Amino acid sequence: MIRCAVVGASGYTGAELAAILLRHPETEIVGMYGSAREGAARTFSELHPRFRGECDLPIQAAEAGTILGGSPDAVFLCTPHEASAALACDLIDAAPGGPPTTFDLSAAFRLPDPAAYESYYKFTHPRPALLRSAVYGLVELHRADLRTAGLVAVPGCYPTSVILPVAPLAGAGAISAGTRVVADCISGVSGAGRTPNERNVFCEVSVQPYGVWNHRHGPEITAHAGTEVIFTPHLGPYDRGIVSTLHLELAPGWTETRTREVLTSTYADAPFVRLLPAGSWPSVNGVRGTNYCDIALAERGGHLIVVSAIDNLIKGASGQAVQCMNVRFGLPEQTGLAPASEVRA
Repeated sequence: MIRCAVVGASGYTGAELAAILLRHPETEIVGMYGSAREGAARTFSELHPRFRGECDLPIQAAEAGTILGGSPDAVFLCTPHEASAALACDLIDAAPGGPPTTFDLSAAFRLPDPAAYESYYKFTHPRPALLRSAVYGLVELHRADLRTAGLVAVPGCYPTSVILPVAPLAGAGAISAGTRVVADCISGVSGAGRTPNERNVFCEVSVQPYGVWNHRHGPEITAHAGTEVIFTPHLGPYDRGIVSTLHLELAPGWTETRTREVLTSTYADAPFVRLLPAGSWPSVNGVRGTNYCDIALAERGGHLIVVSAIDNLIKGASGQAVQCMNVRFGLPEQTGLAPASEVRA
């Protein structure tokens, strides 16, 4: 059994992660951790009542020594960016002989340039050298590197929805030189986290753009998509799911058929990427509660429109983290993420 510690258990991502790990046939949750305040006589099931009788572990303070005391094989950090950066460093320093594999669901290790953290996340990265050794956890594109990773930067939700369709096309030279991909993406309210603010209050939720030209996921997308992307996120009046509509100009000689062949070839052995047939389009309901990314495309006059859909809490966060863990520990990618009949060795 893989012994797992979940840090940041109070949020939506922590709850989704616990749900997956509890049904996973090869994992055991050995510790739940949060802030010092959350550690005061609270249990996980008090924070998330749907887990009563299923996971009643106490929420302990997230300190490296306490976490390592549970002898975890895998530590999942569902914590804010700056907290994740500090705690990952503490775990490495406290267990120099062999720290557990850390799966960070924040953005603390996703960007290769340490200066970007000051610009987009407003903190100075405590260990820039780790940015070079962390593996970007998009399994479909970095599967080989994940097999020996010690620190995994689990991708963001918007970046996942954009990079999966764009990166293979950029790598194949399908995008016209000198042009930029335009990504208009809409996410459910859970993407904003559990902390309330005016924009995500029930009576205020509306379809609207936000973070125009300055959203934190912008540099992550461009860094890992292989091409420059103009990214505009939108808030949608629903709880979970992302639909991303991407516009790109094709290079000479490229057609819809040829781009479809590239995506089909790239993801032939990727159980969680589904390329839809012509005329079918991804939807939030089509991926809700799953670890799938659905992709569809259509071209006219050299202009390609690609649409993708994911569940932001599963493929965009917790499910993706478990998919990374499965690869890291030599399990089939689908383990714990799909019905047993669908799991392939």
